[in-house]
Amino acid sequence: MTPYVRVHALDEALEHLSRMPFRIVAGGTDFYPALGDRPLREPVMDVSGIAALRGIARDGAWFRIGALTTWTDVIRADLPAWFDGLKLAAREVGSVQIQNAATVAGNICNASPAADGTVALMAMDAQVEVTGAGGARVLPLGEFVLGPRKTALGPGEMVTAVLVPAVEERGASDFLKLGARHYLIISIAMVGAVVHADETGRVTRAGIAVGSCSPVARRIDRLERKLLGRRAGEGLADLAEPEDLDVLAPIDDVRATGEYRRDAALTLLRRTLARCEEALR
Repeated sequence: MTPYVRVHALDEALEHLSRMPFRIVAGGTDFYPALGDRPLREPVMDVSGIAALRGIARDGAWFRIGALTTWTDVIRADLPAWFDGLKLAAREVGSVQIQNAATVAGNICNASPAADGTVALMAMDAQVEVTGAGGARVLPLGEFVLGPRKTALGPGEMVTAVLVPAVEERGASDFLKLGARHYLIISIAMVGAVVHADETGRVTRAGIAVGSCSPVARRIDRLERKLLGRRAGEGLADLAEPEDLDVLAPIDDVRATGEYRRDAALTLLRRTLARCEEALR
């Protein structure tokens, strides 16, 4: 019989992981539909009972998002304005019922090129806390997601939190995606943007990420550098150029051609920057 265990404490989960590999499941909104009516074919550990891993709190220089925090939790949380893009992404994660069960860590660990949460969090310079028997380690989200369905998790490890820098300057953020319809669809392209500015409106930090246009979500570093030092009100969206997207590798598939994806990403990028700029003025 395939092992199935449900744990209620992190130590208990790590103890099981030290003995044998498990598929870790929390909301299960991807795992169980993919399983269909087939029986379990690998050991499964349900971690949804670890209450300590759920919730969002300020922790010094970071906002700590527990691994079991649901997307509904994110939407309802009292957070700074520059979390608005993440909240918009949260509303795109399936239906409301899915948002009530699906977790932030699950969205990241699923490692889909079209993961809404990954794009928004990457634009926020999010870090991933990974814990194993030997302790915890932290790595940038861009180094955690290695490819489609592939992450940097090692044997005996699990994600315990996502950490977002607590930036003191005022900021604005946005998230946009394009699909065949507005909701409940895998995106053709998506963009997350976060822009921070000082009291004069000069940009001090910028994070831009694009998803569904490469095997993994990608930061648009070239554009981020151009934004630094510019003032809100000077046309930030006009700085975005096709060459900024050379880091992407969009493909042709049943949803769109690679050329269309690239063009759509540029349009979404300009719109997100325009909306961030308006919020900062």
